Amino acid sequence: MTKRLARVAQTFRWEMGHRIPYHQSGCQNFHGHSYKMIVEVEGEIQDNGMVIDFFDLRDLIQPIVDEMDHAFMCSQDDELARDFLKQSGLKVCFVDFHSTVENIAHYFAQRIRPVLETFPNLHVLRILLYETPEEFAEVSLALRPESGNPDYSG
Repeated sequence: MTKRLARVAQTFRWEMGHRIPYHQSGCQNFHGHSYKMIVEVEGEIQDNGMVIDFFDLRDLIQPIVDEMDHAFMCSQDDELARDFLKQSGLKVCFVDFHSTVENIAHYFAQRIRPVLETFPNLHVLRILLYETPEEFAEVSLALRPESGNPDYSG
């Protein structure tokens, strides 16, 4: 019997602050966005007729999103913001990169990949991360070496 492949997606939303210290316009200031992330997985349809149950997908990913909701994402290299935020007692996510939408999309892909690799029928993870309603970054990662991923190597 031929493998039947399908792609399914689920949307997640949260609020998060950040800044890009080296940016030459307003983005060097503290500000925030209403992020929207579409998590798409491609894989074989199982005997139950699903690639993955949407409830299972939400249960796996929502805790990662909740860590970021109403937090401030701060690069460890950003001394000004880092020092202030460490003393503030506010909800902060310290990372080792500047919080551009491209880097944040990769961050989420790397955090989500391990939880999806446990599903043997899944082959590709794709993240579309919207920083504004008009602007987004996309990252694709292979969940299985043999699945081949023409988009990105991760």
